[in-house]
Amino acid sequence: MKSYPFILLFFLSFLVFSCTDTLTNIGSGIQPASDQITIGTDTFHLKTETVFVDSIFSRPDSFLLGTFYDTKFGTVQADILAQVNCPVGFKFPPNAIPDSASVVLYYRTWFGSQYSPLDVNVYELNKTIFDYSSLYPSNLNPDFYTDRSVKLGERIFTAHDVVVLSNDSTYQGWRRKIKLSDDFVNQFFKDSYYTSTSKFLNFFKGIYVTANYGAASLLTINQLDLNYYYHYTYVTKNISGGDSIVTVKNNVVFPANSEVRQVNRFTHNDRRSVVQIRDSVNYISSPANLQTRVYIPLSRIKKHMDAGINGKKLTVNSALLRVDVTETEQDTASQHTPVRYLLLIKESAKDRFFINRELPSDTCAIRGDYTAEEIGLTGVYRYYYSFKISKLIANEILIHGSSVPENMAMRLVPVKIATSTSSSGTVSYESVKEDYLMSAVTIRSGNVIEAKDAKDNKPTLPMCIKLVYSGF
Repeated sequence: MKSYPFILLFFLSFLVFSCTDTLTNIGSGIQPASDQITIGTDTFHLKTETVFVDSIFSRPDSFLLGTFYDTKFGTVQADILAQVNCPVGFKFPPNAIPDSASVVLYYRTWFGSQYSPLDVNVYELNKTIFDYSSLYPSNLNPDFYTDRSVKLGERIFTAHDVVVLSNDSTYQGWRRKIKLSDDFVNQFFKDSYYTSTSKFLNFFKGIYVTANYGAASLLTINQLDLNYYYHYTYVTKNISGGDSIVTVKNNVVFPANSEVRQVNRFTHNDRRSVVQIRDSVNYISSPANLQTRVYIPLSRIKKHMDAGINGKKLTVNSALLRVDVTETEQDTASQHTPVRYLLLIKESAKDRFFINRELPSDTCAIRGDYTAEEIGLTGVYRYYYSFKISKLIANEILIHGSSVPENMAMRLVPVKIATSTSSSGTVSYESVKEDYLMSAVTIRSGNVIEAKDAKDNKPTLPMCIKLVYSGF
């Protein structure tokens, strides 16, 4: 008899549970299946390939100068073609006498060896004049701008020498002066050249700076000036009432600044014989060397989503493209620093984007940052870039409708990004340029390869898109 209360309690609990379950599911029970939201997920492997880049549009705020050979990415040779700006309205004082002139190179860093000599030569641009409103490719031919018949100066030095730090309190770094010829000094001694920038540039079109010797050092020039030195005298009364002659030494600075045109020229003459193309990886290297083309399988993506939602209205909830780094500078012969920022950009819009100085957008050009994640608690890190491309895919499907192309070609481009922060803490883009400094990264390709890669003996992680979509 004592067991009756327990049996009764069990029976009442069963009734309560059954009623609760019925109430919880009553909404879905009366909702037609056609009105329910369908959610689907999918993964799409991608076709990718390494692209040899002929040039980028040169708009530098610093310059590479020299030559460097890398066993993985080949040789980079960098020259500078630069106009210099004049002090409009400048006039030499009475009794002025010209003394000398020099091209001054300022730099804080270099790439490669600090002991490899550079034989730096400066030539006058004596042929075609640059147009300020035009952009110029980084592989332009200097022969269009100079015949190298007017050599202005030359100096041999290494990146790091004793007692070469600038003593200028406004600049902390190395400063190299290249003395220019006496003919040049005399040529510049006319006030009439400085009445306007256009008149000055017609008189002096600019300089071509190039370096010989070796293949182990590249300077990162962050400022380039042409300095012109002169002195003048004047007579003043001394404390005894007699005349004294005062000599004043002075100089005029002609900077290669943003008001005139400069081009950093890059060549990679041996890269096709040096770069070893491999199925499991792709390469990205700057300046103006290697990029990766990525084919987004739009038609296949749309077919899979249409089948998953079964005629309902499609929404792309999330689409993440992850690019895994497979080699860093620590485990490879390359001395390049990793690419900090990548831009995933529609290939058809690439030239327009950089020519028009556009900024990243969700439907054309998406930014990805060099990111590290720790594998468990091992102290070992995996590096990658990620790109949120849901709006890109949705926009392409909306534009093309039922005639979505099979693939959309995208390009992974190394870029330099400048941002600003407002007083409220909002970060906004100021500029996005193709990277013109030394950087590189090796990434996993989109190829599905079951075996381990023969070179690094690591399991392959093919590049892919992870997609979440819904229909209602």
